[in-house]
Amino acid sequence: MTSQTARAASPHQPILLREMIGSVAVLTLNRPEARNSLSEGLIAGLDSALREIHDDARVRAVVIAANGTAFSAGHDMKELTARRADADRGRAYFAEIMTACSAMMQAIVHLPKPLVAAVQGVATAAGCQLVASCDLAVASETATFATPGVDIGLFCSTPMVALSRNVPRKQAMEMLLTGEPISAATARDIGLVNRVVAAGAERDAAIALAQKVALKSAYTIKIGKAAFYRQAEMSLAGAYRYAAEVMTENMMARDAEEGIGAFIEKREPKWQDK
Repeated sequence: MTSQTARAASPHQPILLREMIGSVAVLTLNRPEARNSLSEGLIAGLDSALREIHDDARVRAVVIAANGTAFSAGHDMKELTARRADADRGRAYFAEIMTACSAMMQAIVHLPKPLVAAVQGVATAAGCQLVASCDLAVASETATFATPGVDIGLFCSTPMVALSRNVPRKQAMEMLLTGEPISAATARDIGLVNRVVAAGAERDAAIALAQKVALKSAYTIKIGKAAFYRQAEMSLAGAYRYAAEVMTENMMARDAEEGIGAFIEKREPKWQDK
């Protein structure tokens, strides 16, 4: 599948497109008519794709992009509201969807490969959560971000988990309490995204960033990403103890020996990903 195909949505295409560009897997949300809202099917599709990618040695990095004018407007409220007619007024279904979405977001964090979000439009509620869950993010200068659940009586509690782990507390609380959108520039300033690029360039910029990371040792990236998220939940002393253990093990790896040798000998390293 070419990049042009990935961008051209049609009613007959799947709601999640997947293609390989070199060693980068590009997952494209393809519900433009629904502003790429995270329906039950799209959540399941993302989770399944991440599981398949997890142990695929051909994939060294992942980009999550979207077709249409919106990156993702969050949960599919029409789909959720339809279950109000259930005997329990939808409680069991709501719990199932929130649990499935939370598991998918955690699968992004636990994936042993870097993920880059390419944000071309609005990323709201669970859509903003998806951006915050990715390791890196590139946004169009016209992109906006918000957690507007408070405007419809539904506090963005699950998006809050990823958001509060990416941006300072006061900025996260302002987004959650007011529901007001922030610009791409503000998102970059508070740490929600890494880079802001010209409108239309975000997908290629995200792929270029993913390709840059894909050049590194996959083994080193795997242990480094896992260590980053684990130490972030520890005390300072605990984090240093854990990081010292990880670095010691890393020093024993073949790629560390090769990389250090290449640095000393002023040559390009030859990774074996072990």
